[in-house]
Order: sequence, then structure tokens, then C-alpha cells
Amino acid sequence: MIDQLRSGDVVVVWKLDRPGRSPRDLIDLISSFREKGVEFVSLKDGIDTATAIGRFTFNIFASLAEFEREIIRGRTMAGLEAARSRGRMGGRPPGLSTEALATAKNAKILYDSGEKAVREIAESLKISRATCYRYIDIVREMEKTRSINNG
Repeated sequence: MIDQLRSGDVVVVWKLDRPGRSPRDLIDLISSFREKGVEFVSLKDGIDTATAIGRFTFNIFASLAEFEREIIRGRTMAGLEAARSRGRMGGRPPGLSTEALATAKNAKILYDSGEKAVREIAESLKISRATCYRYIDIVREMEKTRSINNG
């Protein structure tokens, strides 16, 4: 749609949050519309950039949205820092779950036996071929680490 816009066109949306992923995206999009001579109307928010009041309202909304995003970001960073100071680490735990590790070991055993193709191993373990290869590599690395640590 954006490529088809011409001077004098009007882009109409139901709500202001629909056209952009972030306030910055929205501001950039509306600015590009203005450069092309295209107006923007948000029905739910009562914004029409063809009028001075509409442009002013849009800029206020955009500024408030950006301010809110910065406050949320600041709170999130403070929360993460507080959690780190208490010894907590966010994110997914490293390594495989007990169940996934067992599946990985089975995949490696079947692969090393040479009796089945990777596709067959993956099907029998109900995993994708890519996961099967990844699991085999993980178990290989674990075995190397153990031999280094034990030898």
C-alpha cells in the first residue's frame, strides 16, 4: 500500500497502534506520509493529520507512547538488576532437560550403531532431523568434555 500512495491520498486506520510496531515506527511512517503529501486519519483516536490540531494530537500521543516505553524499559532494567544482585539469572536454563538429554543420548546410540538413517532415528524419537543432528552433536561434546576432564 505504501508504495502505491500519491500526494493527496489519505490513509485511514481504525486505531493508532495498528500501523507501527513501536512509537518510533509510527512517527517515521507518518513523517514519510507527510513528505509524500499523504494525510493520515485514525478513526478511534480522532486524529487527522490534515489539520493542525490533528498533527498536534498525533505528536502528543507519539511522545506519550515513547515516554511510556522508556518508563517500562527503565523499570525492566531495574528489576533485572535487582534480581541479579540477589543472585538470580534470567532466561532459559542452559543445557537440555532430563527428558531431552535422554532422547539425545538415544539418538547418539542409534546413530553410532549405523543401523538407521538419521531420518529414521528422528521419526522413531519423534524429533526433527535438525534436532536429531543437534542432539548428536551435544552428546559428542559432552563425551569429549568428560574424556578431557577424566584424562
